[in-house]
Amino acid sequence: MPDIRHAIQISAPPAIVFPLASTAHGWSQWWAEDVREAGGSIELGFFKRTTLYRVKPLLNESPMRSEWLVETGEEWSGTRLIFLLEAAPSGTSLRFTHAGWRSETDYFVNCTTTWGELMFRLKSAAEGKPRGPLFLADSLAY
Repeated sequence: MPDIRHAIQISAPPAIVFPLASTAHGWSQWWAEDVREAGGSIELGFFKRTTLYRVKPLLNESPMRSEWLVETGEEWSGTRLIFLLEAAPSGTSLRFTHAGWRSETDYFVNCTTTWGELMFRLKSAAEGKPRGPLFLADSLAY
């Protein structure tokens, strides 16, 4: 099964980065504007909620690891989002994996590119230079 992988250096300590990678409020600062908590899971709405991803926590070990199971989405369902943080001299080394894809479809390739942009948005939010979420609730495109 193919995985999407990214690594990025962030000039902020893991204690600052971890909430951005492990909470609904954190995700709303860099990923999606439409983020809601629902019954222990988090729902992320995209494209006026025509696309909805629900994720549930599998493992949260503050401030070093956050892992989520994606419960919905034609190609996302059953995949996992993994954020591994390691303290580094410059702040935090973040390794991100979107694991367990069934195959490398065109959508997989598109998501690889999108996750790359999202990692830079997470970095900016952690470093106090937020650019806001990539996906805005009232837009049809990013």
